[in-house]
Amino acid sequence: METRVAVMSIIVENTTSVETLNNILHEYRENIIGRMGLPYKPKHINIISIALDAPQDVISALSGRIGNLEGVSVKTAFSK
Repeated sequence: METRVAVMSIIVENTTSVETLNNILHEYRENIIGRMGLPYKPKHINIISIALDAPQDVISALSGRIGNLEGVSVKTAFSK
């Protein structure tokens, strides 16, 4: 199956969702190229960037699961 490279940007405003988010990301570890997390204490949020190489439906499924978490926002940019 053809894969695409994508970058997922995640903003976590509700820290009670962090454990679930980490469990979801662990499930997709085979598709994750790299991950960078930055706590931004002045605004009490966490910013996470994830680079992926996966089929588009896998990336979309991951984005959907993350977006359904309470207090978590996600946007994804795909390569052509």
